Amino acid sequence: MTSFIPRQRATGPGPATVLAMVGTDVHRFDRLVGWLERWWTARAGGAWEVRLVLQYGSSTPPNLPHAVPFLAHEELQRAIAEASVVVCHGGPATITEARRTGHLPIVVPRDPTHHEHVDNHQQLFARRLGAAGMVRLVETEADLVESLDKALVDPGAFRLSADPDLPDPRAAAAARVGRIVEDLVRQRTSRRRWWR
Repeated sequence: MTSFIPRQRATGPGPATVLAMVGTDVHRFDRLVGWLERWWTARAGGAWEVRLVLQYGSSTPPNLPHAVPFLAHEELQRAIAEASVVVCHGGPATITEARRTGHLPIVVPRDPTHHEHVDNHQQLFARRLGAAGMVRLVETEADLVESLDKALVDPGAFRLSADPDLPDPRAAAAARVGRIVEDLVRQRTSRRRWWR
């Protein structure tokens, strides 16, 4: 299977496309889905022509025309490349994929106090990236509305130079797991020799 890794996002005439992704976690992310549904509904048929593509995962299905539970990886890469704006959860791989196609993603981390995840690692990670200016961190509905509206008025504020040379997050994760397994095997082998 060949990966679709564009050198730069597509731009052109037509409605702005907001791609929102909640990921594949088994925990629902109804909070973000509801925020997006209310934002889009308030703007549908208004001054902005905007298309919202929402990958809602295990969340309650929203009443939106372009909402899907999941996208295959190839479809997701293509959707990221073609989007005008990307909104996503705080998963490192998703953020990396958005950035390497030229997006400054709007990131809403999952919150364990809302039963959206098992711990607060997304909040910690997203806050660190937000402080470094690597993502647009959003933790309230009002901040999401403000960020999305700004992205439609000033899309350049949410664009980066595409960086296809960033490592593929799947390959990097697989390599790291491989190193961990090799270290564990090496440690186990060295322990056995000591006991013999």
